[in-house]
Amino acid sequence: MGPVALFDKSFLQSLTLDESVWFDHFFLAVICPVFYVETLADLAKTKRSNSSRTPQDEVRILADKSPVLSGAPCVHHMDMCIANLLGHQAPRLGQVPLAGGRPIRTKDNKAGVVFKPSPEAESFARWQRHEFMEVERDAASAWRAMLSSLNLPEVAQRMRALGVTSKNCKSVKEAWGLAHGLMHSQAAPLEQIGLLFEFVHVPVHLQGEILHRWSSAGFPPLANYAPYAAHVLKVEMFFQIALAANLISADRASNRADIAYLFYLPFCNLFVSGDKLHKLCTPPFLAPAQDFIWGPDLKASLSSINSELSSIPQEEREQGLHKIAPRPRGNASNVVVSMWEKHSPKRGKPLLEEPIDPTAERKLVEELKKYSEAPTAPDVAQLPSEKLDNLALERLVPARKGSWWLLPKAVVEQEQRGK
Repeated sequence: MGPVALFDKSFLQSLTLDESVWFDHFFLAVICPVFYVETLADLAKTKRSNSSRTPQDEVRILADKSPVLSGAPCVHHMDMCIANLLGHQAPRLGQVPLAGGRPIRTKDNKAGVVFKPSPEAESFARWQRHEFMEVERDAASAWRAMLSSLNLPEVAQRMRALGVTSKNCKSVKEAWGLAHGLMHSQAAPLEQIGLLFEFVHVPVHLQGEILHRWSSAGFPPLANYAPYAAHVLKVEMFFQIALAANLISADRASNRADIAYLFYLPFCNLFVSGDKLHKLCTPPFLAPAQDFIWGPDLKASLSSINSELSSIPQEEREQGLHKIAPRPRGNASNVVVSMWEKHSPKRGKPLLEEPIDPTAERKLVEELKKYSEAPTAPDVAQLPSEKLDNLALERLVPARKGSWWLLPKAVVEQEQRGK
């Protein structure tokens, strides 16, 4: 498992199917809700006169390229923000926030959580089969409308009350500095929380409890009290300041949806995008341990890896990705290699690893099956993560994608014979 990578739609679109296989293999991809919404929005488009492909074809192609091996759909930023304001700790760098886990306890009293394939992952599997449900289109339209709709006069009034002005803002770094400073100050807390309620669409029935909790704590800086909620508000305020200062174009309606990718930045080692807005706005938000990678640069490196490994004999390729390339090969001039050297938890380990004994491998698979079928244990849901013995994620993984076997061909054929 490599570095945790946030990606946008433009990057995935730029890849060939084979290049997407290597991105999925070498990075733990964070699939954020904005990506799903942007993809679903394509279904509402009309067929271009100069193209033989329908919108459904375009979505299927993108679904085919989507990560399936180690990545996971991320919890919606609005839900995480509200939870953080209610006192729940937000995930940290390298922790992809997941939803829908089932708490279980095995016969030998081991506690854990099993995550079934998410609704989004199941949707993508359907789209690959050309199955599109109207309810998903409606949900995406509603979410996108929520993201793009704001009470702009209310936002402007609260920004003025905070003393925020774009008149002396000459760069995106200065816009970030204004927003960052407010998140670390105790100035006008009611205006700060009012803006957050507006941006995040916090339900009215929760607003009183959130305000009471913060006031009871003495209104400490939001960055200290609810760090993830402060990050979301900082991104939103930065965008409004930069927009007012003409640092970001107001003519491109999709800009606010695009900036929403930054809500998911705190969990990732790197963000890869081919969008000029992301290239302009992301750097100020990066922590020292994070990187922004320009999409075309990573695509070129993935293409190079794919070309090199394509010369491997077919018999070896049938062993699956983990056997032929457990780690990326090459030197630091390759972006994939350099990001692994900097961010991967497996950096420094030898390239070739000892294969697992077939008997031990089968035993491990059987143990995992028993674990995923263990009965639900509600008491486990109250345990902190460090008290859990295991965490299991079930995935919908095709045996083969493009030119590559994701799983060993022999294992797949054995499973098929068993059925």
